[in-house]
This record gives sequence, C-alpha cells and structure tokens, in this order.
Amino acid sequence: MYLKAKPLFSEAKRPMVFLNKEDAEELGVRPLDRIQLSYKKNRIVAIINTTEKFVSAGEIGLYSDVENELQTREGSLIKTEPVDPPESIAFIKKKLSGNNLASAELKKIIEDVVENRLSEIEITAFVIGLYHHGLSVQEAAYLSRAMAQTGKMITTWKKPIYDKHSIGGVPGDKTSMLLVPVVAAAGLTIPKTSSRAITAPAGTADRMECLCPVSLDINEIKRVIEKTNGCLVWGGALDLAPADDIFIEIEYPLSIDPLLLPSVMSKKKAIGANYLVIDIPTGKGVKVKTIAEAQELGSKFIHLGKKLGISVECVSTLGDQPVGYGIGPALEAREVLKTLLEGRGPADLIDKVSNLASVLFDFAGFKDGKQKALDIIKSGRAGKKLTEIIEAQGGNPKIKAEGIPIGPESVEIKSRKSGQVLWINNRVITQTAREAGAPKDKEAGILLHKKTNDNVKKGETLFEIYAKKKHKLKRALKFLRTQDVMKIGKPHEMVLTEIPKEEEKEEFFILER
Repeated sequence: MYLKAKPLFSEAKRPMVFLNKEDAEELGVRPLDRIQLSYKKNRIVAIINTTEKFVSAGEIGLYSDVENELQTREGSLIKTEPVDPPESIAFIKKKLSGNNLASAELKKIIEDVVENRLSEIEITAFVIGLYHHGLSVQEAAYLSRAMAQTGKMITTWKKPIYDKHSIGGVPGDKTSMLLVPVVAAAGLTIPKTSSRAITAPAGTADRMECLCPVSLDINEIKRVIEKTNGCLVWGGALDLAPADDIFIEIEYPLSIDPLLLPSVMSKKKAIGANYLVIDIPTGKGVKVKTIAEAQELGSKFIHLGKKLGISVECVSTLGDQPVGYGIGPALEAREVLKTLLEGRGPADLIDKVSNLASVLFDFAGFKDGKQKALDIIKSGRAGKKLTEIIEAQGGNPKIKAEGIPIGPESVEIKSRKSGQVLWINNRVITQTAREAGAPKDKEAGILLHKKTNDNVKKGETLFEIYAKKKHKLKRALKFLRTQDVMKIGKPHEMVLTEIPKEEEKEEFFILER
C-alpha cells in the first residue's frame, strides 16, 4: 500500500507514525504493530498509532525523526507493509513468565531498547518482569555487559582505574567531590562520571557544575586525566550505557528500581574501572534501612564485580541525617571548596571521605589508608588538586567559596523549644530543598545550623532555606507547615511523636544513580 506523507511537525522518542483506522485495517495491523516504510532507497520500521480523524485515509502521519530518516516531503508516496515484531518481545514474555534469560537474549533486548525498536509498553513489561521475578547475579552480569557494550566504552587507559559510587538517598552527600581530589592527589587515576539529581536536591554533576563545566567528551576527559589524575564530569554527555536512562524513565513513575545493580556496574564497566568502592548509606529515610540489607546488597555488588572483572568493596555508611551542612548544588559546592582549601570541615563529611578513600588506597597497596587520606586533606594537597581539576575542566582555579552565588531569597527556621536534636528527617529535608528550587535552581537549598545530638536553645536557628525566586521560597515554607524536619527533645525522651490515626503519608521513593 502506498500512502501520502503528512508531516506532523512534532518529535517522538522512537520511530512512530499515524495511520487512519481504515488504512490500518486494510494493512491488517493494529496499534503498536510495526510497519516498514520505504521511500526511494530509504527504509525505516515504525510503530503504529491509529486515528479516525487526525490523519485522513490515504495519508500517513510522520513524526520529524521518521520524516528526516526517509527524506520525504508533504505528499511523498511512501510504500508501507507490515513486518513481524522484534524477536526481543518473545524474550520479554519469557522473563514475565519467571524464566532466566541467556546472554544473547538480554543483549537483544538491550539492543532493541537503545535502537528504539520497542514501545514504552514493551519496555515497561520488561522492567515489571525484572521487578516481579528478580535478576540472578549471572543475568545482572549479562545485562551489565550488554548495557555497557551498546554505548561508548573507554578501554585505552594506561593505568589502573579507581572509582567510587554511592547508591544515594542522603541529602548533602557531596563525598565524591572531596574523594576524587584526595585519591588523585595520592597518584591514583579516578575518572569520576556522575549523574544529575533525579529525586535528590543535587547530584554530583549539579554540584560540580557550580565550579566548572561538566559536559566533557571522552577526549576532553582523557586530557583532564593526563593533567590531574582525576575528573568530575556528567556521565550523560558520554553516552555510557544509554539504555539506563531509558529504563529510569519507566522506573521513576512506578517507584521501582529493579535494575540498580546492572545500572551501576554497566557504567563502571564502560568507564574501564578496575577497582571500585560502593557507598551504601544505611538507616531511616534512605533506600537501605538496616545493616543486614546493606550486607546483602553489598554481597551482590561484589559477586557481580567478579563476573565483570572489577574488584569491588562495599561500605555501609550512616545515612540517618544529611552529610555536612549544605544541601543543594551551590551550598554544597561552597562547603566542598571551603573544606578542601582550608584543610578542615564537617567531621562527618571528612570521616566518610577518608574511610571510602582508604578502601581505594588498600586496593593500591597503601598502608594506613584512612590516615593517608586525612593527611592529604589537612595538608591542603586535596584542595590544590581540586583547583587543578577545576582549571583543567575549564573553570576558574581561583574561585572562592563565597564567590559561588546562593539564593537571594532566604528565611531562618528557629527552634520553638530548648533541648537536643534527636533526629532529622531526610525525606523532608530533601523535599523542602526541592520545593525551594533545587537542583534546577543551583542557588537554592538548605543550610543546616544544627544536626543530630546538637544542643538547641529556644529561638536558635535550626536551618536556613535559600531560593532564587520568592514564590519558590513560599512554596517550600508551605510544604514545611505540615512536616516535622527535626525532633527537639530531651536525650532520654521516649515519645518521639504522636501519630494521628487518620493521617496517611505517601511513601517516599528514592531513585538516584
């Protein structure tokens, strides 16, 4: 059947076309079936949508990507014929039935995901299959390799590659921005690729972007590494494991994360990591609630690493409250810069960084790794290395903490009573910072004045909220009116809060890479 091209002047995430319902029936196809389109020497397979009025009989509605691929104009006659669905759909059905998949089957699914041959419904079915039936470690290894191989990979490093990853969930966790210069100052190579925030107030890329550009290509990264031993860049600019971003679009609205292991490890495989420390924040308000859960997850990462040729060690870290005092890109970048340039900073931040660095130092054969990391921080060597990285990535090496702009709109939240901070609600801190505009507005966020176990007097400032725009500050304050951010009480007070029977709070989902 030949149909006349009708441009839709719109974009779609994957090749899709609109057929009039009469033409679809004539071709014997239904919505989400595939047809092959041919125009001159150009061919493309597209997914079908049908309509009764939007496209007339005898026409085919083309999204811009399909139109460009075929090089058609309005009225061009396009040959259309049905084609069989991708073979990978059979493998997705196999997983939905609870069966394990072979390497070739998972690779085919990932190839079709990346090449946009599968519809959102089909990809969702795959994600649901993984969520309900789980992944064996062997399947996770197959998936990790397939996800890495369908994107760009860096395999030309001259030295062993060290890396770090956190599974996220703790607001203010700026650890990577300190750890990378510490490790690089010790002479090890650490090309850190990081994500932007998904559900958090800031991702490492968001924080680092307050200091220098982070959207570097592979050749630029190699030049930075040659100069400094380390980098802090946005992984999204590198096309590493591109299937992961597609899966995240499905996982986020469903509040599920069945691809955590291959998501993390595929990118480490793609960057060429040899040695990896994984930070597993543990406690209330984060993904992993107990040490037992952390040990189980850590064991899976270690076994998966062995199958991928990566030496992995996992560390369960305290995740009950924010790390440091700043939450939000600019406030966290300020805290990092001040800590490293002065050689001193928040005790919890420095302790966490030095412990994680010691794992990588142990891999390298260094003795007393934690003390070595502390010495590098206190001596100013880490601060010097950070400024070298900033300059190599195209930033100003003379930048000072106070030179990083923060929100002009702010408010102080004061304590209504005296006592001690018994706990801090990570979920509320995170959402308040996001209501204030973070991470999109880098100047927005929260600056804590008090943390767990600190003594508080009535009227003392607990924290400040910063926003770029007044209406976002008001939005954050409105959210806070019905939330408990901190519990102020006596050290041995047994009643934490009264729980209204009628109140139902939505479960907070954390999805970070």
